[in-house]
Amino acid sequence: QVQLVESGGGLVQPGGSLELSCASSRIIFSMNDMGWYRQAPGKERELVAHITTGGSTFYADDVKGRFTISRDNAKNIVYLRMNSLESDDSAIYYCNKPFGRLPWGQGTQVTVSS
Repeated sequence: QVQLVESGGGLVQPGGSLELSCASSRIIFSMNDMGWYRQAPGKERELVAHITTGGSTFYADDVKGRFTISRDNAKNIVYLRMNSLESDDSAIYYCNKPFGRLPWGQGTQVTVSS
């Protein structure tokens, strides 16, 4: 079974930074478009950032300029670098293919609070 493993979340103060990682032993990320999603309590899961096999990136408007999605092909890891974090960024973060085509992983909790 395909498994996506997210890590790197934690508690950070407003204005701080975190880097999330997504790993898989079954999916070769360089051959697949991948995205980072998040779900806050009481809200639907939303796409935050997306990277294509060619390296093109897309960002949701509210994270543009603050978040960066990248991929390390040698390590087969997709990263999400998050800077200037705000309380509204608090959520569980997940990685997946477009439209959530793979089974969702456990996600990693990001809490932005002073």
